[in-house]
Amino acid sequence: MTRSTDDSLMSRFDQQGLRRFRARDAVVAVTIASVLLILFEGASVRRAGDQMQPGIGRDAVLAVGRPAGWIADRLPLAEAAHRATAWLSPDQTLDSRGAFAATGAVAAGGVPPVTPDAFDPAALGGRPAPRGRLRTLLVTGDSMSTPLDDDIARRLAGGRVKVVRDPHLGSGISKSFLVDWGQLSTSQVRRVHPDAVVVFIGANEGFPLGRAKCCGPGWAAAYASRVRRMIYTYRQNGAARVYWITLPTPRAANREGVARVVNAAIPVAAEPWRRQVRVIDTVPIFTPRGYRAAMPVDGTDTIVRASDGIHLNETGANLLAGVVLDRIREDFDY
Repeated sequence: MTRSTDDSLMSRFDQQGLRRFRARDAVVAVTIASVLLILFEGASVRRAGDQMQPGIGRDAVLAVGRPAGWIADRLPLAEAAHRATAWLSPDQTLDSRGAFAATGAVAAGGVPPVTPDAFDPAALGGRPAPRGRLRTLLVTGDSMSTPLDDDIARRLAGGRVKVVRDPHLGSGISKSFLVDWGQLSTSQVRRVHPDAVVVFIGANEGFPLGRAKCCGPGWAAAYASRVRRMIYTYRQNGAARVYWITLPTPRAANREGVARVVNAAIPVAAEPWRRQVRVIDTVPIFTPRGYRAAMPVDGTDTIVRASDGIHLNETGANLLAGVVLDRIREDFDY
């Protein structure tokens, strides 16, 4: 008869003279650990429960975490433990100057806070802002804004909306020797007090901005900064809406590069005020795959660009006017 062997390897504890732990020992250890967790980290358990998604799991954690947190709040053990183990944490090497400000104020590094104006409620899945009453609409820009301004005015003629057309041919944001758009936008707001502003500009850009020459990141940043100043003026502290139109791709290769940078700068400039600023992108409409003079309109290929390869002709402007007014109608009653 052969002797049965214990193949569970549990006998190795006896062979080595080691102590076996019983199930009761495990229960005692878990109980001690739970008590220490409550005494030292009860507030952390409660905080973890507060941050969980609603459900049975959260309810179970809070059922323990709330009384545990109540106990921890009344004992100095948590703070003592943090001080005793602080040497284990890398926090000692952190620079307090970069700490998040509880109030959201501008940090020491000069980084401005993000405000609610940076978010369109509809983009967050919320209800769109209530539609306002459109009384005065300013349509402005360089030669790109013509004949768009005429088409918009014609479509709104006879209604309750006053359309102010104020194009400045040959001007540009990157050149101020003809007109300074920073000053001009301020004068327009003071004179017109528009509820909404349509801006279509960019046919004459590419001039140096300070030491930055077109069209690298430095120039794009300088251009976006100027656009942002104009947007800030036009939005009138959130009381008005701004509809800034990007450039359709021009025909000439050298102008295409400028237009690309201008179009990239516009949404960057508008970022702080997405609640009040709408960027209307003409590229998907007119030039989705590069320059084209004609496109399908009502099922028929129709010329929509002027002969210079930059501007829209009457047909193209009329098409764009419909797009712009549809977008304005989402924000205003008129």
